[in-house]
Amino acid sequence: MASNRTFTMIKPDAVENGYAGAILNEIIEAGFSVKALKFTQLSRVQAQSFYGVHKERPFFGDLVEFMISGPIYAAILEKDQAVADFRTLIGATNPKEAKEGTIRNKYAQSIDANAIHGSDSDENAAVEGSFFFSQLEII
Repeated sequence: MASNRTFTMIKPDAVENGYAGAILNEIIEAGFSVKALKFTQLSRVQAQSFYGVHKERPFFGDLVEFMISGPIYAAILEKDQAVADFRTLIGATNPKEAKEGTIRNKYAQSIDANAIHGSDSDENAAVEGSFFFSQLEII
């Protein structure tokens, strides 16, 4: 059975460009409720840990540098079929391939600076959410 929660991060590029409010508004208008929200900046160690699954990939170093380049918003969201619906809302990783009207189509600059992260599975949503939030911070 699919979970009704997912995890997202509004990435440094979208925060720097002033898109965080518009992105959060689109998420809420799409029927998601925010169960936890945090404005923070990742340290190098935190970014390396969060993206550890990619540590052997050639883009790992650049990904870490990008993710520590500025603040992010981390959030746990709730909606029926949260992971699948959120992945549809944000669009393809490469904004050039993202459908018109998706968050990445509107706000992303490139495949690397792609504005937003969305969990790709219920399992990863739980792991990623618990990376940023204690149970006391989630409603």
